[in-house]
Amino acid sequence: MKKYLILTFLLVFGYRLNSQQVEFIEYKLDNGLHVILHQDNNAPVATVSVLYHVGAKDEDPERTGFAHFFEHLLFEGTKNIEKGKWFNIVTSHGGSNNAYTTQDFTYYYENFPSNSLELGLWMESERMLHPVIDQVGVDTQNEVVKEERRLRYDNSPYGRWYEVVKSHLFIDHPYRNSTIGKMEHLDAATLDEFIAFNKKYYIPNNAVLTVAGDIDIVQTKKWIEDYFGPIPKGEAIVRHFPVEQPITETIFAETYDPNIQVPAIFTAYRIPGIKSREAKIMNMISTYLSDGNSSKLYKRLVEDQKMALQVAAFNDGGEDYGTYVILALPQGGHQLDDLLVEIDDEIRKLQTDLISERDYQKLLNIYEDNFVNSNSSIAGIANSLAESYKILGDTNLVNTQIDEYHSITREEIRAAAQKFLNPNQRLILDYLPQSDEDNQELEASE
Repeated sequence: MKKYLILTFLLVFGYRLNSQQVEFIEYKLDNGLHVILHQDNNAPVATVSVLYHVGAKDEDPERTGFAHFFEHLLFEGTKNIEKGKWFNIVTSHGGSNNAYTTQDFTYYYENFPSNSLELGLWMESERMLHPVIDQVGVDTQNEVVKEERRLRYDNSPYGRWYEVVKSHLFIDHPYRNSTIGKMEHLDAATLDEFIAFNKKYYIPNNAVLTVAGDIDIVQTKKWIEDYFGPIPKGEAIVRHFPVEQPITETIFAETYDPNIQVPAIFTAYRIPGIKSREAKIMNMISTYLSDGNSSKLYKRLVEDQKMALQVAAFNDGGEDYGTYVILALPQGGHQLDDLLVEIDDEIRKLQTDLISERDYQKLLNIYEDNFVNSNSSIAGIANSLAESYKILGDTNLVNTQIDEYHSITREEIRAAAQKFLNPNQRLILDYLPQSDEDNQELEASE
């Protein structure tokens, strides 16, 4: 038991690694499954992960929420794993597991003591080959997802801002739909539709298997071939998503939230996808504007002028497009428009002047630190390897992406602000408290 406690500590809090090159081996099985192996025998831990290239954007617009639903459903059980026993098996062997869904992919992983590596591989092969998708499981997870929706979206302060922003920023592309989807779509779906979705997307040739940690390469390859090799290859997936027309006029919107007392303002811009150099430049602009107490917007609005309770800027990068968001919550009687004026003034400075050499070096230091931290645990390396290959298109970006950040110039930062952060290219969303009067107006309009 003491050994498992120590291993759990390592798995949860991250085994620190040197910021050296991440060595890896990658190959494909005959069924199209891409495999990435990373060996590090410094601690007796291992991570097994499977990234399926299926996310919210792959759904039927009348059946939103399917990808996130499957994140839950595929823990229900398999032909050889009794319903409801998945988590018990993992924890009884000293491990942990989880999954998450994005617009573009779904990621499952197990962290184990390395002597349970074979178990992790078998379990993920079971999930891929023998999932049990029946009405009982669908009904069970339907209630779980509804509760998650209520907890994280409908009854959480500011819980719906993201789906409101996306619904206005995207007109034709499926990024307009939220990952959790609409509950009426899940209620209306038939069992056959769930089975068809699984058959189409949860296949070896639409996935990458990553194994990292205290492994023996030869033995691991044999286990992978034994457990994943027999899984049939699925039909090739063809994707053709609509191209969004550029935003040329400011989009104004407002929405009401019964869970808040303080309003918020969100400005959002549609920018290039996560693979682009421009997306990385916009990441750096986010850090410059709002990362830490010395960042420009935080210092200006929160510390110096005391106009805002909170301010943030970030790029939610997707494969096809990014959603660049700047938000602020007012304090002391200041209005949302007051905050927008200050935010726009700071952006104009970015568009006009080069950032200082001191601020530039600070940005490079932050990204160097972020890069080291992302590869500071076995689980983190497994995730970086999988996303680098399947989403970014080059596994070795796990080592080289920091070089691209270092190559970004101050001139490029100014040019990106000039290109993407203009008033006529954005959504302005007033996120407002919902009063009893608002409720009556909404009911009257329905």
